[in-house]
Amino acid sequence: MSKREEQYHSASHCRYLTQYHVIWCPKYRYPVLDNGIDDTLKQALQEACDRYKYTIKALEVMPDHVHILVDCPQTVAPSDIARTLKSTSATKLLSAYPELRRRYARAGTLWSAGYFVNTIGPVSETAIRKYIEEQKEHERQ
Repeated sequence: MSKREEQYHSASHCRYLTQYHVIWCPKYRYPVLDNGIDDTLKQALQEACDRYKYTIKALEVMPDHVHILVDCPQTVAPSDIARTLKSTSATKLLSAYPELRRRYARAGTLWSAGYFVNTIGPVSETAIRKYIEEQKEHERQ
């Protein structure tokens, strides 16, 4: 089996590779995802992905937005991935950090309503992974 074929998954009657690059940000794009909150968020996202059988290929938390590249089962809609990751992580962050709860009390939610999602294939996975990993370096410049 070639290296490219090894990355595909099998289900009862299909072979697939379903990967999404998802980006979302806090409400009002406040830069609140730092000072340990970013580490807690990464942990929350990893736990959610483990629970829902998504594989994190790349993850970076910037102060005002989140990039994640996930590999998921073919039956999962991109909107379900965004909803699941945003809701489970918000619950964990708001309970762990009372200052976030106070800051977003009027808004009633940590995350903005929208998100960006892009499907990717094996050719562009490397480019997207590099882009996500270089986000911190780009921010410093």
